[in-house]
Amino acid sequence: MKAFVFPGQGAQYSGMGRDLYDKSPIAKKMFEQADEILGFRITDVMFSGTDDDLRQTKVTQPAIFLHSVILAASAGDNIVPEMAAGHSLGEFSALVTARSLSFEDGLILVSRRAGAMQKACEQNPSTMAAILGLDDRIVEEVCSGIDAVVVAANYNSPGQIVISGSNDGIDQAVEALKAKGAKRALKLAVGGAFHSPLMEPARIELGKAIDSVKFNIPVCPVYQNVDGLPSTDPEIIKAKLVRQLTSPVLWTQTIKNMISGGATSFTEVGPGNVLQGLIKKIDKEAATFSAAI
Repeated sequence: MKAFVFPGQGAQYSGMGRDLYDKSPIAKKMFEQADEILGFRITDVMFSGTDDDLRQTKVTQPAIFLHSVILAASAGDNIVPEMAAGHSLGEFSALVTARSLSFEDGLILVSRRAGAMQKACEQNPSTMAAILGLDDRIVEEVCSGIDAVVVAANYNSPGQIVISGSNDGIDQAVEALKAKGAKRALKLAVGGAFHSPLMEPARIELGKAIDSVKFNIPVCPVYQNVDGLPSTDPEIIKAKLVRQLTSPVLWTQTIKNMISGGATSFTEVGPGNVLQGLIKKIDKEAATFSAAI
């Protein structure tokens, strides 16, 4: 079975989407529609903005979403998923490509999500850190023993976890994990503690927005971040999507479950190739590809 996976925040780059806009009439129409929906020319920032411009939360998340879903739409019959998943933000791209969400509603929700997360970051100064070379259990135990907010947030691949929490909690955890033998414990240049309890205000705000939008039964199972399991029921999809902001991204578990469910290949749809690298670390025999039109 063909599985399609969609990247999350961090995959952006200056010039992203320009080739799609130039090559595909479908892409051009969708990009121009996005400018109208968002109320600013995100295409200008994507095509010719600086790296700093693209790091603005209100730009980053919609930009990656747009690149992914417009690439999928432009590819037509070349991207007909039999199963789908997205990493964090990418879950919205997966749901649009699987026809559970309309393009317009998906973009509006992603924009609302970005704004809600930005506000939560401003309320609670916080950050994240990448931890390499330790067993998941050790990372979890260290985090639970720290008297500050710090949790495992992204289970990206075996031996690669991202932790998330308050600035003080992350500082303490980084030092403790180095002492436990981490090959690397590096703070990330992110705006806040995504996928941690500090995103609770954003979860509440996004939940109201999600409740107001119609979700359909997807054309294929969508494996969701919060439990790594496939979903097809619109109400379950919505509930898991709300929980996602304060729950860890179980990417390792998701890919393993997709393979157990019959995935024979994984095609990354969107900017970059980060997910292909993670999938190879999860299962070195997995067949991975980049989408193209």
